[in-house]
Amino acid sequence: MTDQDRNSVPPEGAAFGAGRVTAAVLVIGDEILSGRTKDKNIGYIAEYMTNMGIDLREVRVVPDIEDEIVEALNALRASYTYVFTTGGIGPTHDDITADAVARAFGVELYEDERIIAAMLERMKPEDLNAARRRMARVPRGGELVPNPVNKIPGFRIGNVIVMAGVPMIMQAMLDSVAPTLQAGVKLSMRAVDADAPEGAYAAMLGDIAKAHEGLSIGSYPSYVDGKFRNQIIVRGRDPDEVAVGVTKVEAMLAQLRAERA
Repeated sequence: MTDQDRNSVPPEGAAFGAGRVTAAVLVIGDEILSGRTKDKNIGYIAEYMTNMGIDLREVRVVPDIEDEIVEALNALRASYTYVFTTGGIGPTHDDITADAVARAFGVELYEDERIIAAMLERMKPEDLNAARRRMARVPRGGELVPNPVNKIPGFRIGNVIVMAGVPMIMQAMLDSVAPTLQAGVKLSMRAVDADAPEGAYAAMLGDIAKAHEGLSIGSYPSYVDGKFRNQIIVRGRDPDEVAVGVTKVEAMLAQLRAERA
């Protein structure tokens, strides 16, 4: 097996056969960590993955420091089926995502003539300076991720998909790459309004969760119209087990109401 073949093998933790496909997001950029730019990509990717039956298991945000990008990328790509990166593929000196990805995979960068050609469709040859040519660099062995917005693509190598940080462009790239991804079994989700404080049912809810390890059961408070509201969410891949879990949650809440009466 060559190094490139090895880089293309999904991590051992990727449970394709069990219908479990996992993902992580690596957000790259000092501007996110400083608060100057408010991230709009994480929630979008999370919802997109959920709709594909892919479990988004982790999100990391790292600065524009190559060593930290490489370290995070290697940890994530070894643990999840897919890793999506956002940010750091523009023309400026701090756009170093391509460099970091190439280093993580142990390959060189090359200038892809297809990207150069796409740029020349939008600008004069004399305007294609060294800074803009940086956006044409792709790790050896990588595949382009089409970008219908401004034609400058992202790329993927192994199980890593590298996308722009600009939300509109990122979304277009995600649409382009989605048909090539392994989808999982979609989660079934049911919500139950809890007319009781969390402290009253926390222990009993924990017992229900322990009895159904195949389910994700959580209690989520909110503040609506001047009042606190609790909602219990039951998620799972087996709709029948989800229904059983919901029945137990409803019975628990009914018991609490009876005790308060």
